[in-house]
Amino acid sequence: MTTDGLSPVPDVVDVVTLGESMVTFLPSRPGRLADVPSFDRAIGGAESNVACVLAAAGHSTRWVSRVGADGFGDHLVETIGGYGVDVTSVRRDPDRPTGIYFRTAGDRATDAHEVAYYRAGSAASAMAADSVDLDALRAGRILHLSGITAALSEECLGLMRELTASRPGRPLVSFDVNHRPGLWREADGPRVLLELARGADIVFVGDDEAREAWGLHGVRAIREALPEPEIVVVKQGKGGATVLDKNVDGLGEDATGTATFVRALDIDVVAHVGAGDAFAAGFLSATLRGLPVRDRLRHGHLMAAAALTVPGDLGTPPARSHADRLAALDDNAWGTLRLGPGWTDAVTEDVHETEATEEVRIP
Repeated sequence: MTTDGLSPVPDVVDVVTLGESMVTFLPSRPGRLADVPSFDRAIGGAESNVACVLAAAGHSTRWVSRVGADGFGDHLVETIGGYGVDVTSVRRDPDRPTGIYFRTAGDRATDAHEVAYYRAGSAASAMAADSVDLDALRAGRILHLSGITAALSEECLGLMRELTASRPGRPLVSFDVNHRPGLWREADGPRVLLELARGADIVFVGDDEAREAWGLHGVRAIREALPEPEIVVVKQGKGGATVLDKNVDGLGEDATGTATFVRALDIDVVAHVGAGDAFAAGFLSATLRGLPVRDRLRHGHLMAAAALTVPGDLGTPPARSHADRLAALDDNAWGTLRLGPGWTDAVTEDVHETEATEEVRIP
């Protein structure tokens, strides 16, 4: 869109994401990386995963990033764009490669797996405030970021600080902590992640991440360490997830008071990849639709179940009407729900024919 022949003004979309996506190679059979003879190509990236899931669920999304001027970069842009994500703000770098990584299938019982990253000096690590389209980043109802980007380089960290700084007209900022100790070159990674999280409006963090990065135990301690965000979502693994709003009072370990807890679903897991990104996408989708907090959490669990029941990072989301029916179950029915591979095919619907998202106040 343009105005009077001036420079283009980015269209406003539901969610804009920023981050590195990489080409990932999945083994053709179980075993050590040293023993696997061939691999199947896929894509992986926390922020682009969120954009793809939201686009597949019927939302308008944009992914902003930087990839190499190579075949892997072509594959990423074409594949992510194929989900319906706006990729017009992805820059191509003629001097740096697109990142790639290899991983094993993992063991379903122990989640044991190997991962080999080849991302040092990648095109995405050169992202900075003066090398990305800031207008495109800010032209969304929600801007979704993660701590992974901050760990890629000093330039990326500077960009993250620019985007999480408080300023008039800033979109709602969603931040997934995504603590990856192996990415940080310095020991101050946890401090930086806490700083960025405190600048966001919605924060996603695992209770295990909070313990490892910040030495925090329990939802009360996490909320006290993050007083600024409107909403803090604490993911508690197989137990469930808790939302704590800014008015938490008298909160105990049972997540009572103004906190909302929803137990996780019973799932026949195929692979433990992409679930956290899908959970965030489900929660943000329900947030955009103005659904109650309980249903936001339930939609997060349902989207996570779609990812957990496929081998790659991206599962097919359930049709919106199907997800809404499941999210509306009473507590007993929700507690006995069990989902396995193929469950999202139970009901088919063109999500793009659903009613347009109503304008609601978020969060």
